[in-house]
Amino acid sequence: MADPTANGVEPEVETGTGSVIMGMDAAMTRHPQATYRALREAGPVLRIEGADGATIVTTSRTSEEEVLRHPEIYTSSGNAGSMGTERALIPLEIDPPVHRAWRRIVDPIFSPQRMALLEGPIEQLVHGLIDDFGDATEIDFAQQFSVPFPSQVFLAMIGLPLDDLPHLLAMKDGIMRAHVVLGTHFDDPRCQAFKEKTADEIFAYFGDALDAREQQRTDDVLSDLLDAEIDGRPLTRDELLEICFPLLLGGLDTVSATLDCFFAYLAEHPDHRRQIVDDPSIVRGAVEELFRYETPLMMTPRVVAGDAILAGCPVQAGDTVYMLHGVSNLDLDGLPDADEVRFDRDGNRHLSFGGGPHRCLGSHLARLELRVALRVWHERIPDYRIAPGVELEFTPVIRATDTFPMVLGESL
Repeated sequence: MADPTANGVEPEVETGTGSVIMGMDAAMTRHPQATYRALREAGPVLRIEGADGATIVTTSRTSEEEVLRHPEIYTSSGNAGSMGTERALIPLEIDPPVHRAWRRIVDPIFSPQRMALLEGPIEQLVHGLIDDFGDATEIDFAQQFSVPFPSQVFLAMIGLPLDDLPHLLAMKDGIMRAHVVLGTHFDDPRCQAFKEKTADEIFAYFGDALDAREQQRTDDVLSDLLDAEIDGRPLTRDELLEICFPLLLGGLDTVSATLDCFFAYLAEHPDHRRQIVDDPSIVRGAVEELFRYETPLMMTPRVVAGDAILAGCPVQAGDTVYMLHGVSNLDLDGLPDADEVRFDRDGNRHLSFGGGPHRCLGSHLARLELRVALRVWHERIPDYRIAPGVELEFTPVIRATDTFPMVLGESL
């Protein structure tokens, strides 16, 4: 256990419960690596006392892996309410052993074999979005690519109309970025009320979608879920809604944020970008390395179910644990050259998808989308950079930007 103000860590990062998020200002979320390096020097765990209890922050790979391996102590079910609903979201907020039964239902939907069938349509979509740029020399990468690309893939998979995308994105932001939508502070009480209202809207939306699919099955995820069984019985309507809710958030947010992070890095590092242009076979390694170094999902919470010792630090029932994935991914003990970006790295064991029983459900789809996007983009647009004078602003927790002015072409 370490003093959170030691070793040059900025004080605003750790001054009380909730401040782990509150300290993620624009400079930190845009380039978090410096803060991560400082945090890793503080020790494997930080314990931060606050008025409402302690917050525990993992600042090493070993401490994060310990949390991931022991869901009986570090529970996901204790997070109910953070998404605006007290209903346990499936499988996100369900712990083993029940969690395993739910994963047996949803894992096949996102299996590598099933995702491989999407490669052709995904490639066509990437080409189509780039075609839409026309002869433009400047675009908004977020609005014209990183948001519409994975969103359209998700809508096609799930079985929802493309015309509903603006409404779905608004509901997603109402949960994931309520403070941004309201223009207020992260812990403003109005944010929770807004999340609760948005959660009700999401459940109502999917209720209508499921009603329609019950009348007419199609080849999509909603139909698959309606035909699925658990313990020999069909899923209840509540269970179906509790699966659809996190699918919406993951399908419309995470890959968009990842594209923002990846292309911001490549726009600022032409030598690494040129490696992809010159040798497209390196794309698979580039995706894994950028996941490790940029770590779009900054942290994941758990709640302590019983008193324990985490990497030498006492934790008590009711404490909140935040796993800082970016710190783990830059841990020199696990990877001596972790501060270097190497697209030829072998055995890249990053934790950007988490680990253990709750490992990211959509990891195979995300990897496919990103590999195709990087390959096709760099075949067609080898030269690009962030527009002059622009400072990209990334949101905390999931690092995404609403606007990404990008200049295209060789005359940069």
